[in-house]
Amino acid sequence: MIMSKIILFIFGFLVWVFLVWPADWQHILVGVAVAGFVAFVTGDMFVRRVHHFKNPSRYFWFLYYVVFFLWECVKANIDVALRVMNPRLPINPGIVKVKTTLKSDTGLTFLANSITLTPGTLCVDIDEEKGYLYIHWIDVRSQDINKATELIVKRFEKVLKRVFE
Repeated sequence: MIMSKIILFIFGFLVWVFLVWPADWQHILVGVAVAGFVAFVTGDMFVRRVHHFKNPSRYFWFLYYVVFFLWECVKANIDVALRVMNPRLPINPGIVKVKTTLKSDTGLTFLANSITLTPGTLCVDIDEEKGYLYIHWIDVRSQDINKATELIVKRFEKVLKRVFE
């Protein structure tokens, strides 16, 4: 429990320093106070599997995921912009059910947010027990769970498994 608070403190403090860069001693002092308070109050709620932080390959996979996610966002933005500008491109909206194998809360949250932040898709609901996500899709290409999962989820899930599972 104390280790999860220490990890949250370090993470919160690093975020604070990046937000106030270039940091002077007043910002550092406030950052220590705020990060310490947040870690003390909420540290036992956020980090449940502390041993994952000891594996350095997870950090490299996370950095890869950030770049990969940004690339997917650029592609999706172009796709949605083309659909808006060209009325002949199909817009076939609907909600599809997809399957995920991610089990951790953090992994599921990252997956749902990645889908939502990618234009053209929006995660509407998550069924954690059965591993289903319900996604609103701007151009439903398949109602089949396996095919929709392949088109929407698998690209993110492969990398997120290496980071969070």
